[in-house]
Amino acid sequence: MAQTHSTSIELRFSDLDAYGHVNSAVYFTYLETARVKLFKDFFREVSQHGIFTLVARAECDFKIPIMLYDQVIVTLWVARTGRSSFDLEYRLHDGQDKTYATARTTMVCFDSIKDKTVAIPDSIKAMA
Repeated sequence: MAQTHSTSIELRFSDLDAYGHVNSAVYFTYLETARVKLFKDFFREVSQHGIFTLVARAECDFKIPIMLYDQVIVTLWVARTGRSSFDLEYRLHDGQDKTYATARTTMVCFDSIKDKTVAIPDSIKAMA
């Protein structure tokens, strides 16, 4: 089973749309917040070696609306690894049984010095 990592999200009034729930585009900001925290906590050495992880694809399945005072946690994990790309899967939830959305991003490892894609570092493979 893949290792999971969870991040609490603080909702802001500006996240809401005209219907009073979190705008669908903002969900991707929540995914990014959790992903950046994951990389800061576990994969810092990857960027220190000039390797960036770029989002090649992002998708989200919206289940139920998030309202302003809801508790939101993003749990993510490495779901698939290839040679130079890997998938992160996400669950946006309330910490209990309520799932607001599920999502996936395909990440590509890119060497900024050599200006080309590179193999996934072992630290990322180890989380799968």
